[in-house]
Amino acid sequence: MNLRVIAIFALAISLHAGTLCAKQNPHVAALATYVAPANRPAAAENYSYLPDGTALRLTADGRSIVRVDLRTGKDGELLFDAGHTRENTIASIDGFTVSPNGEQILVWHETRPIYRRSFSARYYVYEVRSRLLRPLSAAHAFTQSPVFSPDSRAVAFVAENNIYIKKLDYNSEVAVTADGRRNAVINGVPDWTYEEEFTTTCSMAWAPDALTLSYLRYDESDVPMYSFPLYEGSCEPRTSYALYPGTYEYKYPVAGAVNSRVTLHSYDIETRKIKDIALPAGSVDYIPRIGYGDTPERLVVATLNRDQNRFEVFAVNPKSTVVKSIYTEQSKAWIAPETYEKLHLGRQSMVVMSSRNGYAQLYEYSYTGQQLREITSGEADVTDYYGADARGTHFYQVAAPTPLDRTVCSVDAKGRVATLSAPAGTSSAQFNPAMDMAVMCHSSATEVPVYDLISAAGKKLRTIEDNAAYAARCASAPRREFFTMDGPDGYRLNGYVVKPADMAPGRKYPVIMSQYSGPGSQSVLNRWSFDWEQYYATQGYVIVCVDGRGTGGRGRAFSDVVYCRLGYYETIDQLAAARYAASLPYADASRIGIYGWSYGGYEALMCASADASPYAAAVAVAPVTDWRYYDTVYAERYMLTPQQNADGYKASAPMTRARNLACPLLLMSGTADDNVHLSNTMEYVSALQNEGILCDMYLFPNMNHSINGCNARAVVYARMLEFFNSKLK
Repeated sequence: MNLRVIAIFALAISLHAGTLCAKQNPHVAALATYVAPANRPAAAENYSYLPDGTALRLTADGRSIVRVDLRTGKDGELLFDAGHTRENTIASIDGFTVSPNGEQILVWHETRPIYRRSFSARYYVYEVRSRLLRPLSAAHAFTQSPVFSPDSRAVAFVAENNIYIKKLDYNSEVAVTADGRRNAVINGVPDWTYEEEFTTTCSMAWAPDALTLSYLRYDESDVPMYSFPLYEGSCEPRTSYALYPGTYEYKYPVAGAVNSRVTLHSYDIETRKIKDIALPAGSVDYIPRIGYGDTPERLVVATLNRDQNRFEVFAVNPKSTVVKSIYTEQSKAWIAPETYEKLHLGRQSMVVMSSRNGYAQLYEYSYTGQQLREITSGEADVTDYYGADARGTHFYQVAAPTPLDRTVCSVDAKGRVATLSAPAGTSSAQFNPAMDMAVMCHSSATEVPVYDLISAAGKKLRTIEDNAAYAARCASAPRREFFTMDGPDGYRLNGYVVKPADMAPGRKYPVIMSQYSGPGSQSVLNRWSFDWEQYYATQGYVIVCVDGRGTGGRGRAFSDVVYCRLGYYETIDQLAAARYAASLPYADASRIGIYGWSYGGYEALMCASADASPYAAAVAVAPVTDWRYYDTVYAERYMLTPQQNADGYKASAPMTRARNLACPLLLMSGTADDNVHLSNTMEYVSALQNEGILCDMYLFPNMNHSINGCNARAVVYARMLEFFNSKLK
């Protein structure tokens, strides 16, 4: 049926004063305590370490770096004090990195975010003994991704798309490259697509002897340009755009388009000469990772073909440029990103996380390509790898005892497995360099995150953060209750429900189906959650979430079914989940809505326009509306190119089924979303207009994909609540 609501192109104005927002909508102020950043429990600090294993922490005010006795939690010697530095002074710092010898500390402030993970900042080198504080670069105020050399005598960094080396002994600076230019050539740091989809921010690696710097060069000259407008706005106003909008331009390759040409190079520190390293033609299209193995003559290069179904690791001699293949893996669908993200380069061997046998497991290989050990096995996905100690005991996280849980385990050289965390719930660990202690975080659907210091054997040494005050604040919040349901084609699907705390017997409640549904993701997890779902439950809604086929934690057979036809099985399973929700005795089958963000927004549109759609309303935030609009790496990983899979792209696009939209729809997007472009939303609205179908739309000026800051996240969920209230109540 056609929508009855006039299309509203309302620009969200995020005000600093919460009381003013509250006057406009009473839910904004209330939601602000449920959503980011106010909903976050306290976390243990991410410690840095000196070469002797001593832990360091940055004080909450950002003014001091102090030694910490991990076993007692007591602060010791002050290593850095912003108020007592020589030559230069800064009020506070945002972060720090310690040199390999522990004698220098890189500190930074005035951090400027670039994309999701990358940033530039004002960096300084701090000499611990002399308290001397000097800018990392005399020529460049803001720099990126600095990396200490292994001998601590130099720092490689990037400024204005070129690589420079700061020689600390002489306080001098050497240019490694000179051809860097915005939207043309990038040296040493990744382009947008690599950063977003290969989860990396640095493309440089020092040789163990500090005599060679290897790096990647990204030539994005032929990559199509994308641009979006920038406004003055009310959130961190851009005064230069007060009367006329500005424009941000960057290179973004959509599915099937030209990618950056990425090449491998090495720089000789002594001769100052660059060598070009040629990898085998025809099989290498992406280089997600580079790093050194056990010797200066062994640079390890992880590669993918464009279809991302072939992963190959090369050992490269940067001096002779000789290249040797040492590991190859082929997949019938796609190579799981964890394969290269978790590739671990040890001193004598490397650890590969591979799902070649159906579940993600760990394997140890020599640098000559020989498999040394099958570290883990079984029908449960390994989800993280932490490293190994000197005795050959490996530490990892696994989706066990059920796919909803995450436990931390160890396996010794004889294959004996030990569980170091609680047997259920979600646990993760941060180990010290010696791998003899770790900060363990544990939570569950009924337990707030607690951080403990444990031994390598799993013995609790002390509690670092128990979040007792936070637990008290959330004591009355509704909790997730887990269930399983019969899905289509014989699959059992995992789900959870959040119910109103004061449910009346015999009353039927409106339901909101919440989901993400993207390949390899998991929403149904036994971990702590306190967010908009809990607030909506206080407003009389039942929240139901089901992980359908394609999601993670259940092996490759469960995920690979979506290959080349995104949205097909996910939609079948979400429709089945809605029918399950409708069968609940406290659910009103006539009042079921669906919501999703990003991939979840995409799936919400697919469901809302499906045949016999059961939804009475739908909300899609930052949705993909056609995979042809999305970036090459992600879209082609699961769909191949539009040239290879034209029918699949057509069938997987909400754009092609816009005419079938069968319920009222609210679309929300940030106008500066560099990830899922606003054009997705605009093209979808255009398709609706062409069919005479109306919708609601709410835009957030200058906001990126996360729509965060200046109370914007609370506004998202307040607007969604208002919409569902008008359609489901």
